[in-house]
Amino acid sequence: MRMSVPAIAAALLLSTAAGPAPADAAGVADDVQATIDAMTGAFARGDVGGILATYEPGAVVVGEPGAPVAGTAALTAMFQQFVALEPQFTFMDHEVIEAGDIALHLSTWKMQGRTPDGSPVEQSGLSVAVLRRQPDGRWLMVIDDPYGDHILGR
Repeated sequence: MRMSVPAIAAALLLSTAAGPAPADAAGVADDVQATIDAMTGAFARGDVGGILATYEPGAVVVGEPGAPVAGTAALTAMFQQFVALEPQFTFMDHEVIEAGDIALHLSTWKMQGRTPDGSPVEQSGLSVAVLRRQPDGRWLMVIDDPYGDHILGR
């Protein structure tokens, strides 16, 4: 049974600054990572509201390759379906690239879970998330695609 895996991803991990960057790049990577960690923690608690709080209003999340989802009601439904799997994540490589008030967060991931009937679910991918610094300094996701590598399989 194929189940959608939303923005896990964005991925969820310990970020590091990449390439030449301003002196505060490590701070930006930490701040971006705090958003990803907040989302991951909310997934672990089954807290859909907490997950949604890590996204800007109007954010787009790819629930499955080629199927972006937007809008609070649609994202809520997608995340509820996903947390029902009780997913367990493993994250590998992480990278944050920052340009002013925009950051790109990249991470490879694996997920294991179970459908309500007990069938195992296993997925993996490259999470690609775009975040924007908010006026209050927080970083929130604007675009989240946990299947950023799906086009390689075409």
